[in-house]
Amino acid sequence: MATEKNNIALKVAALAEKARDGNRMSFQELVSIFQEDIHRLVYYRTYSQMDAEDITQEVFVQAYRKLKSLNDTQRFRPWLYSIAVNRCNDFLRKRKLLSLLQFKSAQEQEFMETGKGMSNNYNETIAKKRFWKQVRSLLDKLSAMEREVFTLRFMDHRNINEIAAILDKNESTVKTHLYRALNKVRKDSVFFQEYRESLS
Repeated sequence: MATEKNNIALKVAALAEKARDGNRMSFQELVSIFQEDIHRLVYYRTYSQMDAEDITQEVFVQAYRKLKSLNDTQRFRPWLYSIAVNRCNDFLRKRKLLSLLQFKSAQEQEFMETGKGMSNNYNETIAKKRFWKQVRSLLDKLSAMEREVFTLRFMDHRNINEIAAILDKNESTVKTHLYRALNKVRKDSVFFQEYRESLS
């Protein structure tokens, strides 16, 4: 498996180098390799097939135009993902879209269950909308890195290892920013605290 991954990485780097030198066929092959993954990343953030197709195309157009600025072709994959993430973030900022989050760890699950619990214990639709509106507002107060890690984790559904590669950070740094962000959202949310207190 490791050998196969290494072979793919070498192939991608070689194709990226040729594409950087102007070989369009090599770039088309890179598109074939990564199109499905990039489309999936975009779709999970936009939840729109039409928008996902448009943004995926924009990502590859931007990548082709900027390819000469990529000094290390072995970093093509995270470089491409970074373009996709940035393009999605631009799209989401313009549309002001943030989707319901999925959480895995116990701490994350507690936060998610709070949001779900609103529909059972409060006036259903109003309470749920109020809670997630406040979450969206709080995300704007996070540092750039905290917000990026948070959205990558919960909107793009990327694991820690993938996030580290995309952002060119080590895993411990990613984890630190992730839980700082989660804790800020939880602690700064008066509504969240009120709800938790109502259950105690």
